[in-house]
Amino acid sequence: MVRADQARRLSRDDIPVARRSRPQRRQASGGSRLLWVCLMVFSASIAAMLLGPRLLAGFEPSVPIRGIKERPAADGRLLGHFPYREASIQDLISVQPGLQLHFDAAEALRSMQDAAAADGVALSLLSGFRSIDLQERIFFDVKSERNQTAAERAKVSAPPGYSEHSTGYAIDLGDADSPEHNLSVDFDTTRAFRWLQDHAASYHFALSFPPGNPQGVTYEPWHWRFEGSAPALQQFESARQLLENR
Repeated sequence: MVRADQARRLSRDDIPVARRSRPQRRQASGGSRLLWVCLMVFSASIAAMLLGPRLLAGFEPSVPIRGIKERPAADGRLLGHFPYREASIQDLISVQPGLQLHFDAAEALRSMQDAAAADGVALSLLSGFRSIDLQERIFFDVKSERNQTAAERAKVSAPPGYSEHSTGYAIDLGDADSPEHNLSVDFDTTRAFRWLQDHAASYHFALSFPPGNPQGVTYEPWHWRFEGSAPALQQFESARQLLENR
């Protein structure tokens, strides 16, 4: 992830010395040039701080994926999905057997589950962090089993390297009192989903793929992402902007 405070700044040694013919003008000319260069560097630094996270921090440079003939679009999307880096192992914690999340998302989820329980709603965590290797198996194995094209498979599952789950910020939720609706569009008929509609934003969770989303991904009422920290917001900025501007 590119951070604004890592933007490189020019030092005095990087400023070329102007060649002058009259000693009397050396100080004024050099000062003007130095001032002009410093202003340009300062402007570039401000632009990096403001635009860097939006343009760079959400994804790696896109590359072709073996087994998928389609190539990433100009905005980085492959078959509708934005690329994401895999979470660092140091940022992940176990939230229940076999399931990990980024520690920021885990803390917010615990608070949200406690609040839901106080209202008589049982939010169950069905899925959290997935490594890129695991996502590769999920994508291609099911694609092969169902004899799907990559485009068909991408409607319901992201290609490896393009899944929000790899960030550690994305979660799949269910209703423990109505498990028959888990991972189904019918989840939006449950008390759990209605509670999430009313309260999830208070815990910085947003629905990733609402009906008619511009990414072209099938509606997933169970799939939510955490946007409550600067790194999380940077990861999902491109997707958020696309959704807001549809």
